[in-house]
Amino acid sequence: MSEVVEARDEWILVDWQAVFRAGMIAGTVFLLLNLFVVPALMGSNFWISARLTASIVLGQQVLAPPATFDGIALLAAVLVHYFLALLMAGIIALVVHRGGLTTGIIGGAVLGLAFYFINYYTLTYFWPQFFAMKDGSVIFAHVIFGALAGGLYEWLEGDWYELAQGEHGGA
Repeated sequence: MSEVVEARDEWILVDWQAVFRAGMIAGTVFLLLNLFVVPALMGSNFWISARLTASIVLGQQVLAPPATFDGIALLAAVLVHYFLALLMAGIIALVVHRGGLTTGIIGGAVLGLAFYFINYYTLTYFWPQFFAMKDGSVIFAHVIFGALAGGLYEWLEGDWYELAQGEHGGA
């Protein structure tokens, strides 16, 4: 029973405001990488990445040519992207939240790599259109996202969360 209480206490003591901030910042960097750097390195265009992400909620019909501006697809892509960024930042924070800045960065990078493999080797069963995005630049973007999310979480985490957990001489 005490393990359940400890697990619940650790869940509560994650600084969810820091998770939100880290997720939004790392998510923005990841979005910029996916919209500009990844397509440039893969020889595609900005709108293909946006439409691929939008296809998660809008379906494959959003992928039909031409790959030009579509406001609904862009809005859907941004919403899906930030939802997933916050979800992944929360998972990263749960894993690294008591490890310090170095652990946050390295642990986050490893989890970012794991998210890449989950996204592109298992979830492609449901969204096969993402198979085309298996590329080194996409791996790099996931690792950068994870390292930023983990590092930023540890950097932004309020000191009172650490003190409440008994670190730095706290109770």
